[in-house]
Order: sequence, then structure tokens, then C-alpha cells
Amino acid sequence: MREVFQQELREVQDRLVEMATLVEFSIENATRAFNESDVTLAEKVIAGDSRIDSAAKALDELAINILARQQPVARDLRIVVSALRISASLERMGDLAEHIAQLARYRFPEKVIPKSLRSTFHEMGTLDVAIAKKLTELLKSEDVMLAEEIRNEDDRIDELHVSVFDAVLGETWKGAAVDTVDATLASRYHERFADHAVTIAKNIQYLATGDLVGSDS
Repeated sequence: MREVFQQELREVQDRLVEMATLVEFSIENATRAFNESDVTLAEKVIAGDSRIDSAAKALDELAINILARQQPVARDLRIVVSALRISASLERMGDLAEHIAQLARYRFPEKVIPKSLRSTFHEMGTLDVAIAKKLTELLKSEDVMLAEEIRNEDDRIDELHVSVFDAVLGETWKGAAVDTVDATLASRYHERFADHAVTIAKNIQYLATGDLVGSDS
């Protein structure tokens, strides 16, 4: 029975890595679609979000089943509880990638963001993709150094997020109302994507060390 239990715990980890990989591909394609006004790629991201949702549902069912049957304690309990939290964050990250892709589809064939902000959003997208890749590796390895790198990159995204608001509210902003709305939403989606990654990183740190990390990000 113990071997079956350990196999189930490994399956939980494998499914988290699978979800993270799907999210990684989703944000990579979403940011490309957003920056390049690629409607075909945007549609691919939108259609693919259901795979992330289905994976989250299946993982949650597995985790709840383990809790009910095995009644795990100590680190084993932390693994299962953390998996439920991480699954919810990954599912939301998939939704945010989909939202970014939807903006690209809505504005096609035009680009979503005015020229003055494109370099900012390109950097935000690049950082989100880098964070997603590190998150996948973090779930495989539980290397807490990766968690710290994710937090640092999130700090930079927060700075860029603030700069977008400063730009659209500034006296020199020449964008139309729709440009203001699009820039505000897109910045928020990128920023929240990174925030959820930080939340997952904190859960992994908790799993690896048993210590709760502060909730600020």
C-alpha cells in the first residue's frame, strides 16, 4: 500500500509539471501573438486553454481522492495540499495567457499596443515567458534558488506595470480610449501572470522547507 501511495504522490508531481508545461507554451504563444499581431497563434492559445482546465480538474480529483483514502501527514500532506493550491494558480495563469491572446485576436490586423509602449510590453512578455520556464523547472526540481529568481523577475514586471499606468495617465499620452483600455488590461494580465507564479514559488518553498513564506510578492 505504501508503494502505491508514493506512486500516487509522484503522479501528482508529474501532473503539475505537465500543467506548467502547457502554461509555458500558452504564455509563449500568447505573447508572440500579442506582439506580432498573429491571429492564428492567438486562436491556438484560446483553443488550447481547455487542456489546461481539464488537467487542473483531473489533478484536483486525484489530490482529493488521495486525501480521502490515504489521510497523509507531515510532508506527504504538504505535497497534496500544495498541489491543490498550485493547480489553481496554474489554471489561472492559463486563463491570463488566453486573455492576452484574446486581445491580439480582437485588434487584428492592428497591433494591440501603440508604438510608444511596445518595447515595454515586449519586455513584460519576455519576463513572463522566462518565469514560466523557470516555474516548470522549479516544479521538477524544488530548487528554491529558482523561486528567488522568479520573485526577482516579478519585481521587474511590477515596475513595468507601474510605468504603463504612468504613461496612459500622463499628459503626453496620445492614445485613444480603446488604446488606454487595452494597455491597462494587457499590463494587468502580464502582471497577474507573474504574481501567480510567485504564489506557486512560495508553495514550493513551503513544500521544500516546511516554512511558510510571507504573502507579500
